[in-house]
Amino acid sequence: MDNGATSFPKAPGVAEKVFDYLKNVGTNLNRSSHGSSYEAESVAYETRELLCSLFQYDKPENVVFTKNVTESLNVLIKGIFRSGDHILISSMEHNAVMRPLNGLRSKGIAYDKLACDREGVLDVNEIGKHILPNTKGIIMTHASNVCGTILDIESVGKLCRQNGLAFIVDTAQTAGLFDIEFLSMGIDALAFTGHKSLLGPQGIGGFVISDKLAREMETLMEGGTGSLSDIEVQPDLMPDKFESGTLNIPGIFGLNESLKYIIRETTEAIREKEMALTGVFIEALLNMDHIDLIGRKNIMNRTGIVSIDFRSADNGIMAQSLREAFGITTRSGLHCAPSAHQTLGTFPRGTLRFGLGHFMSEDDIHYAIDSVYRLRSIMDR
Repeated sequence: MDNGATSFPKAPGVAEKVFDYLKNVGTNLNRSSHGSSYEAESVAYETRELLCSLFQYDKPENVVFTKNVTESLNVLIKGIFRSGDHILISSMEHNAVMRPLNGLRSKGIAYDKLACDREGVLDVNEIGKHILPNTKGIIMTHASNVCGTILDIESVGKLCRQNGLAFIVDTAQTAGLFDIEFLSMGIDALAFTGHKSLLGPQGIGGFVISDKLAREMETLMEGGTGSLSDIEVQPDLMPDKFESGTLNIPGIFGLNESLKYIIRETTEAIREKEMALTGVFIEALLNMDHIDLIGRKNIMNRTGIVSIDFRSADNGIMAQSLREAFGITTRSGLHCAPSAHQTLGTFPRGTLRFGLGHFMSEDDIHYAIDSVYRLRSIMDR
């Protein structure tokens, strides 16, 4: 039950697709002119198209591959913002946003946090008060990796359009689980990772970006792209502008297969199942003494990330006990999101986090409920 960190198992066929590339294809992208190279290039382009289909966008050339959502956010943040710029973020952000922004303070880039409430909910009506003359953009997670609360990115996107602000969305916890419409939601750049709800392998992620922002962005890396090799400056064409060096092609092959699975199953069906399981789990936790459920107390506007706090025990020890006594894997601590924990009132203690996943069954949930109950009962002795 640690799918908030990475999904397991992966979608059917993912491992086989990675193995097929490694055994039968094995070539690079844009560097060769033989059959297997064409196959690799075809799968990579198809993967860009599948991501566009998932995010309701029509520019596969504007899908850029990276290692993960953290790299994507670093490339975007450090490429878009300049000295003198001001940025707004939510108080629920992951360190993948906080650390790059704090690193840029020495370069004259400032940011302010938009305070969320104790359930992680952001009041969009309060954002306008914090927009300054030099505010250039808003960076926001779609859902908290600590408590699962969904933030209203559609309303924020509309506000950004009205005020001429760039809107960057972190979909680490929602891509593959919720319908995300790049254009209608007013998104300018969307960072994703393949290994969570996209059900693909680790080491493959990326971002989707508008034409305007892609033109304005500076590159974080330059080098070989396999294109325009006669010039010694970085090409401007997409996606080559941001894809220097050899990509994780086995990861792209695996992501290709997981995306096809998600599109066949539909995000709606995947989400409905996960929310049904989450509802059963939450209801049981709310009826247990000595345990606090952190964040929203129902399945409205949330994901299957569920954090609890044992009032009279160390959450880390409880996580270890769940694993050793019952074989249940979770994650305790601050989840690389101290700002979110400060917002939720769980800093520096942290929480014990369950991450429900697509391939879990109701029997799994009832086993987890029984295990937590038995663990709680042991605490009472």
